[in-house]
Amino acid sequence: MPADQGPYQLRPGRRYPNGATVEDDGVNFSVFSRHACGAELLLYEDAASAEPFQIIRLDPEVNHTFFSWHVLVVDLPPGTHYTWRMDGPFDPRGHGWRFNSAVELVDPWARAVNICDWDRWRRLRVGVQPHDSPRAMVLAEDYDWEGDTPIRLPTEQTIIYELHVGGFTRHQSSGVAHPGTFLGLIEKIPYLTELGITHIELMPVMAFDEQDVPPNVWDAGLRNFWGYSTFGFFSPHPGYCVTPQQGTHRREFRDMVKALHKAGIGVILDVVFNHTSEGGAGGPTMSFKGLGNETFYCLDHLDHSLYLDFSGCGNTVNANHPVVSRFILDALEYWVREMHVDGFRFDLASAMARDGDGRPMANPPVLWGIELSDTLNASKIIAEAWDAAGLYQVGSFPGYRWMEWNGCFRDSVRRFVRGDSGLVPEIATRLSGSSDLYQANLRQPINSVNFVTCHDGFTLWDLVSYERKDNLANHEDNRDGTNDNLSWNCGIEGEADDPEILLLRRRQAKNLLTLTFLSQGVPMLSAGDEVLRTQQGNNNVWCQDNDLGWFDWRLVERNREMFRFVRGLIALRKRHASLRRRHFLSGQPRGTANRPDVVWHGTRLDQPPWDDPEARVLAFTLAPARQDEDMLHVLVNMDSEAHRFEIPLMQGQAWHTALDTGRASPTDLVWPEAQLPIQGGMVLVRARSIQVLEGR
Repeated sequence: MPADQGPYQLRPGRRYPNGATVEDDGVNFSVFSRHACGAELLLYEDAASAEPFQIIRLDPEVNHTFFSWHVLVVDLPPGTHYTWRMDGPFDPRGHGWRFNSAVELVDPWARAVNICDWDRWRRLRVGVQPHDSPRAMVLAEDYDWEGDTPIRLPTEQTIIYELHVGGFTRHQSSGVAHPGTFLGLIEKIPYLTELGITHIELMPVMAFDEQDVPPNVWDAGLRNFWGYSTFGFFSPHPGYCVTPQQGTHRREFRDMVKALHKAGIGVILDVVFNHTSEGGAGGPTMSFKGLGNETFYCLDHLDHSLYLDFSGCGNTVNANHPVVSRFILDALEYWVREMHVDGFRFDLASAMARDGDGRPMANPPVLWGIELSDTLNASKIIAEAWDAAGLYQVGSFPGYRWMEWNGCFRDSVRRFVRGDSGLVPEIATRLSGSSDLYQANLRQPINSVNFVTCHDGFTLWDLVSYERKDNLANHEDNRDGTNDNLSWNCGIEGEADDPEILLLRRRQAKNLLTLTFLSQGVPMLSAGDEVLRTQQGNNNVWCQDNDLGWFDWRLVERNREMFRFVRGLIALRKRHASLRRRHFLSGQPRGTANRPDVVWHGTRLDQPPWDDPEARVLAFTLAPARQDEDMLHVLVNMDSEAHRFEIPLMQGQAWHTALDTGRASPTDLVWPEAQLPIQGGMVLVRARSIQVLEGR
């Protein structure tokens, strides 16, 4: 039996499941560590306790099965905090082993973690301190889901809104009771409902290390704000909870999900399985390094003390090792089964397509496992289909359910709207669902997530206001963030008070979003773009947990006309099934009307400027996808001069202007009941503007 001098009796326990599991007679603890030769479990009253109240030394003959260490602590109450210490060989160069019996490790399978005395920099600078570690917590609370189930909305009807849980309500103008938390987000559900989106995509909400920043950034008083530094893959981030010390992590997260579902809004999690918060050789040992460094990370095949880095964050998770692949699937299935989330977006997902030596795999087991999982069969799965080492897989991600952030869409639309020439054929392809990327692999437009901005890069307003990044506030000498923004400042760099410049910027912002929401595929909107949020030219606010990175709710009233436009644009998409097809636009007859799904034009009908390298205009007619749906005719003019466009004549019907980015609010977006018929067969489209006509 385990050697122990503590208040709770012990039993051998069992190796499965991993983590801490509350049972009728106590709590079973189990952790994977293939090459450890000894293990200790430390039990604490809470996250702030200076000393453990019981240290349990596990017996290799009794508490060790295959590659797992396990013990059952009889009658141990939920709410207890715990860490592990593993003993074993230290041979980083030869075998990659980094065991250190003095280091306390957080359980990566923990359902809740709390951070109290953890000091990343103290551990790195002066070595291991006693009991200096995040701590896992034993949970056993019941939860009443009140009949809640995940949202089952067809993918073609999905409209994604990417937001940061902390930044969304942390600004003093948010007016919520619990700023920067899951519960604070609940109070903003009426806003999301009014906007009309169908899903929110939450930037990382699994427990992450806010201290994971370069030393100079930390010394400047900044911290890891975005959260792409995970260490607790089963635990909601305690920083987004109101009372995490009471173990309310799961309840608060579930309350948020349940409230969103009641409003008809799905929840997609941005998850980080390409790297962890432990960094490279110079990073701290927090969990995986001390449990099975050679198993969980991709290491150099000649010198195992060196970490392969395809993430840009110091290490790369060995995602296709059988144990690691199972860990990832278990985590995802847990968030669906127990937390009712509706899908996942995978950060730098191409790193997960590599083997242990870093080579891209034709059929990565972990990605196919996600594709084929019964538990995940109805979940949205979205890849950021590239990594930091240049593996770019947009259009070729393995499997058929995988959706992808379409970086080609983003770049093409940005260039076209800023006025680049020679892009008309490419823009038509993007509007049609990017068949050049997806059709050859038997995939559909719904595999493409279309966006022009996201958390990473300029906001929409900054995209039309800056041509150069200004990231000096990050204290990295403006080296971070991309230099290739494909942006245009409309004539003046940065803030401006010229009314003409401001009007042009608003028109350009509307143009960018209009093309996004008129395209086949799944549109994504970055939180705050609907009210023209600015980051003052900073295109990488990953460490800015302040006004620069927060949603300023005063903008909702200040830019109410932009909110109205985006709300109407979303409604326009929702009432036209022709914008949400599951097939690529081909020009062939479709549906009961037996009309071509799309007919392309230029300023003259049936004369698209495919071969004109200077053209910046395009028009197209969309046939209804349903009998009760109006036809659509779209006129796009990204030229610096106005153009007159021919429009089709319809017997017994008339065209009505639904949208015109060249007009001021409220005539830029006209709801159907207020639309007036167009007289004649020509329409003037102002410079750098888009018109959408509905025919009935």
